[in-house]
Amino acid sequence: MGDLSVLKDVLFPNAVGMLLDRLSEVRGVVVAEAHSSVTELRCPDCATASRRVHSHYGRRLAEYPVGGRRVVVELEVRWFFCDAAGCGRRTFVEQVQGLTTRYARASPRVKTLWRSVALTAGGRPGVRLCRSLAVPAGRARLLGQLDAPDVPARSPRVLGVDDFAFRRSRTYGTILLDVETSTPIDLLSDRASQTLAAWLTAHPGAEIICWDRDSGYSRAIKEAAPQATEVADRWHMLQNLSAAVERTCHQHRACLHKYASDDVDVPTPLTALPTALLPLTPPLDNIPTTPLMQRVTERHTEIHRLREVTWTISAIARRFRLDRKTVRRHLTTDLEVLIASARDRRPRQLDSYRPYLQQRFADGCANAAQLYREIHEHGYRGNHQAVRLYIRSMRGGAAAAEPPRPIPTPRKITSWIMKPRDGLRREEQDQLDEVRIACPDIAAACDLARVFAGLVRDRRGHLLADWVREAETNGPGPVRGFAGFLRQDWDAVLAGMTLHYSSGVVEGHVNRLRRSSGRCTGGDPFNSCAPVSCCDRDRRKGSGLAAGSAGPWPDHVDAPCPVTACRWVSR
Repeated sequence: MGDLSVLKDVLFPNAVGMLLDRLSEVRGVVVAEAHSSVTELRCPDCATASRRVHSHYGRRLAEYPVGGRRVVVELEVRWFFCDAAGCGRRTFVEQVQGLTTRYARASPRVKTLWRSVALTAGGRPGVRLCRSLAVPAGRARLLGQLDAPDVPARSPRVLGVDDFAFRRSRTYGTILLDVETSTPIDLLSDRASQTLAAWLTAHPGAEIICWDRDSGYSRAIKEAAPQATEVADRWHMLQNLSAAVERTCHQHRACLHKYASDDVDVPTPLTALPTALLPLTPPLDNIPTTPLMQRVTERHTEIHRLREVTWTISAIARRFRLDRKTVRRHLTTDLEVLIASARDRRPRQLDSYRPYLQQRFADGCANAAQLYREIHEHGYRGNHQAVRLYIRSMRGGAAAAEPPRPIPTPRKITSWIMKPRDGLRREEQDQLDEVRIACPDIAAACDLARVFAGLVRDRRGHLLADWVREAETNGPGPVRGFAGFLRQDWDAVLAGMTLHYSSGVVEGHVNRLRRSSGRCTGGDPFNSCAPVSCCDRDRRKGSGLAAGSAGPWPDHVDAPCPVTACRWVSR
């Protein structure tokens, strides 16, 4: 008995009035059989002392692990009579202080551990972590340890607003933060302007609101907080400019093709570019009619026709059995760019082996299988069909003596333009200079983009009007469209390029809510939100909203809300 008493003090240091009867191991689980040594208890309602026992029953509790092994307490507890005449409770159950609470199947120490795991890892990852810690628990039990804190009655002075994906491309919510303290305030169940307007009306006090120029948020701010100063996010402005520059590069590929095909003596030929390469593409009018070109053209025309008759993107995607992103790309991309992209989807591994194949063909070896084996031994990882077709073209005299001169992709050119010139390597600077020589419009877009990036980074908003006039006068079409886009929210854009506030803090918390695969991540709102994960395929059984949130939560969440630590319980 003395040994059990010592073990009880070691294993259950917080349990008051518990006696350990037996300690055993069953299939790797440490089972502790115990009972209470208290002879008199007080009624929880009237506080009358009672010694009269009504009955006994057993409780099974999870306890802190020992030596990496799971611990289970089989506790015998008693029902007591309450003999007070005026008390409405006739019986009550004893509780062992430091070990049991009403209806609980785990000790307070284990609940604290589960809460830490839920805040750190979330639902599914938390289940795996608890299994490793020898305190197994399901997702619902882990997330049930979290409670939503109260939302302040007034909005912070500097409020950050942004959307995030509950389920990417399907369901979105809105996150609200105090930008000055980087403290999450609340989550909204969608990103509708009416929802944000209702929240701003119920929580007045915002003087500055940082957002990413979403039109729905803009309407909500103007409706519910017209006195607040709107601040457009600088990163999103640079992102929009980058898209305009890339469209310019797409539109002027012909200039690069012509420059690459000219027989001129250049200091650094375009064939030296170590990037993903585009083969020579003839102008759109000269493209031969092939099944691929015809399919792209017909699909582009039909998607635009359905969109004009008010079909939704989801309905069009179901009609053609395409992804929503593919449909959106057809709607926002020129037909010439789509056709060029479709033509570029062909194997390019053979280009570096063509001189060898031409030499072997000139030596008299025209066996495609033999030549495939030879270049495969030298590292070729393409298929046999590409080699066979190239040998056939050489037999017919249609193969070019040299592979087509490569040109850098529009995305690569855009990355060179958007980087500061000091951040480019010497060879990248030379390659960009050649691109500027090849196309004056790309050169103009480069100059305008670098000036605008300097205005944004240095917050020289007083020069923005001059830049917009210059872009609208001398810029290529996409850059002119970007300049006109800035005029739609001029005050917010000017404030974003003048004040030091931005949505960078909000974006940081959004990154904790999501992953590239479309999963949510988050954590403790008062401890920097350690990562949490949720599964897109899960469905919610039921959950309470954080205080002040509008509408029900979507039905596919599986992680604690990193902003309000509310419970997102899934099936």
